[in-house]
Amino acid sequence: MATYQWTSTSPEETMQFAERLGKLLQSGDVCTLEGDLGAGKTTFTKGLGLGLGVKRTINSPTFTIIKEYQGRVPFYHMDVYRLEDSDEDLGFDEYFEGEGVCVVEWAHFIEEFLPEERLAIRIAYEDETHRTIVLEAGSDHFDKLCKEITS
Repeated sequence: MATYQWTSTSPEETMQFAERLGKLLQSGDVCTLEGDLGAGKTTFTKGLGLGLGVKRTINSPTFTIIKEYQGRVPFYHMDVYRLEDSDEDLGFDEYFEGEGVCVVEWAHFIEEFLPEERLAIRIAYEDETHRTIVLEAGSDHFDKLCKEITS
């Protein structure tokens, strides 16, 4: 699995980077998103939504677990933090194998349900303005996308 790294110096840069990725994502793509509270996961997700052509405001689905948006393809934003101690399958396969793009925040809580072929994204808080974004390409498809947005 190839790994790529990029440093952001502002929320706007994070969104622009994610927007470039969102423009390349296709139906059936799954991205996992990890990072501490305040690292920028929702900011990154907003950028993905822009790249996918979502017009609605994107915010964290903490209390609903899954929010659905319409862009050029359906966009499914999942925040599975509240499932930390749960073995409940909420029909994730229908989303992961569907026609949309999925982004899963706190994905390690549902590791057993995740597809192997995915783009794993980690955002690390470095200081007030800097974030390190690490992309792990879980397939040739994602490797190609990572090369394109990090070059």
